[in-house]
Amino acid sequence: MKLHHTMTEHLNQFASYGEGFVKVNDVRYEGSLIVTPDEIREWRPASFDALTPDDFATLLELKPELVLFGTGSTLRFPHPRLTAALAAARVGFDPMDTGAMCRTFNILTAESRRVVAVVLGG
Repeated sequence: MKLHHTMTEHLNQFASYGEGFVKVNDVRYEGSLIVTPDEIREWRPASFDALTPDDFATLLELKPELVLFGTGSTLRFPHPRLTAALAAARVGFDPMDTGAMCRTFNILTAESRRVVAVVLGG
């Protein structure tokens, strides 16, 4: 699905998404990613079953107020023990299907929120 671009040229924005990929600005990515308004990097877990508590704890380095977790075409909820570090740091955590995550990230970055999107590949 193609998303409408907002007036945030200096920020990362999801331009589209589909089965097994997301497009941030004009670049297509496959696999697991961490996306902030100003940075994109690979994320270690290749699948939902490969998630560990450390995968979520490392997100705290980015000092987010909210982490959006895109789980693919189907919404999946990780066990609370996996996200305990985020909860302990009082960081919001919102799992959603990848399409909803892309749209929500774009809105929140346009509002200058400290949001981190994690896209789960595989």
